[in-house]
Amino acid sequence: MAGNPLIATIRYIAGTRPVFRISEILKYLDSPASVDEVYRTVAPELPRLGLVATRRGDDIEIRRFVPASLYLPNETDRLQWEAFLTGRQVPPVLTDAIERYISRKTGRPWNDPVILEKLRHAITTQKDEYWRSSAHRILKYVKGYSVLSYLAYHLPVYFMQTEHLLARLALEGYLKKTMTILDVGTGPGVVPLAIADFWSRIDGASASVWSLERSDEHIEAFLFLRDSFVPRGGRVSVKPPKKADLHDPLPSTLPEKIDLAIFSNVLNELPDTTTGEREEIVQQIARRLAPDGAILIVEPADEENATRMRTLVSGLHGRGLVIHAPCTFIWGSPCKAPRCWSFTTAPAIRPTRLMEALAAGNDAYRYINTDIKYCYAVLRLPGYPDTGYRVPRGRNAIRFSKLNIHTGRRVNLVAVKMSGDLGDHKTHLFKVCDGTAKTPVYAVLPEYHRTPENEALLSATYGAVLEMQGVLVRYNPSHDAYNLFVNRNTGVRPA
Repeated sequence: MAGNPLIATIRYIAGTRPVFRISEILKYLDSPASVDEVYRTVAPELPRLGLVATRRGDDIEIRRFVPASLYLPNETDRLQWEAFLTGRQVPPVLTDAIERYISRKTGRPWNDPVILEKLRHAITTQKDEYWRSSAHRILKYVKGYSVLSYLAYHLPVYFMQTEHLLARLALEGYLKKTMTILDVGTGPGVVPLAIADFWSRIDGASASVWSLERSDEHIEAFLFLRDSFVPRGGRVSVKPPKKADLHDPLPSTLPEKIDLAIFSNVLNELPDTTTGEREEIVQQIARRLAPDGAILIVEPADEENATRMRTLVSGLHGRGLVIHAPCTFIWGSPCKAPRCWSFTTAPAIRPTRLMEALAAGNDAYRYINTDIKYCYAVLRLPGYPDTGYRVPRGRNAIRFSKLNIHTGRRVNLVAVKMSGDLGDHKTHLFKVCDGTAKTPVYAVLPEYHRTPENEALLSATYGAVLEMQGVLVRYNPSHDAYNLFVNRNTGVRPA
């Protein structure tokens, strides 16, 4: 498309004039075309060119895009959301609304023994289905007790997980003072509810939240929870969901320019969908992004889903989107995500009253869902500045792609921490990456070798860049992976 004469014409005129209309360029075309025909051709390329389009009657105006002001959290904002996250508790107003909705839908008190037993059955059925292989999995949370059990078991932890992600996005500069946000596959509205709650603790910022959902019962639950939890006239306007299937074209009534699009625990649950088809679903949303917008993809942390997500994101990178987080391509070239099991964690939430009631019977552990573990990626359009770390020229550090010729030796390298602790109290284990690996690489730190000099491997946050000096390279044939052994003589420090 970059070599298309029409795109070249648009680029040339945009370089000479800040605003113009498509009708003005029709005379420059080799073949006759209408305004709408030209627009359909150029629309996907406008964000990459830093341009936006606005319909003006029968014509379309094109202008240079002016980036929105970033939301930069002040100390008060940070203290407020950190206090909330440290409390680890879903707001009581929301948990009360969930209980009331269950009572409303069932016609009985939410803690009626019959209702609780039906919820337990639905939860165990969903969990059994989830742990089947992806080729045979049929996950549905679309009607009856499948929706109610989702509210009881999944919503609380996903709500808090989203709050942690929003805090991370705020700190890393992805949020704006005024935002248009789209939640794709919203279900009962977990993400919009969390956005409204997060924004209630920050000053000088507002958001308009749109969403897509195909299930009527989820939309019903969404609207009940929204009306019970989101204050009218607040900093966030949560629109009613647009009913849509992700395989279909987007509703025409969605905003033209989206600042943040979120896919939270949705792409892995699309049955009979190939990786290429999931890529196209994301690409369809990307065509609506503002030039400085971002896409956030979130999936569960288990090995199968996390690995599939990294493969998906790598494919999207190859199709024109750019990965901005948590991956940092420190040598300047993106990796191919070789069997990349990468995830992060947050402190477990406090069980809700409903969870505790469900756990009052046998097998209590089945009905308590409090752990926050997830993988995520942030993608942007080409041309947006990448401010990620790069290994300085002349630095004494080998690339992961060369580990095969250094097996059995101690080396210096630079690595990005790409997982929580995969080990145990005796041996700490972390996925690490530098963007050049051909096979997975893990950093291994036995507890008895832990020192102040290598402590940074444990304390560094997910996505942090670390300099590692004197690590021993070993190949693990049983897992086709490389292990970087850190001992008491190894130095690890933030890059």
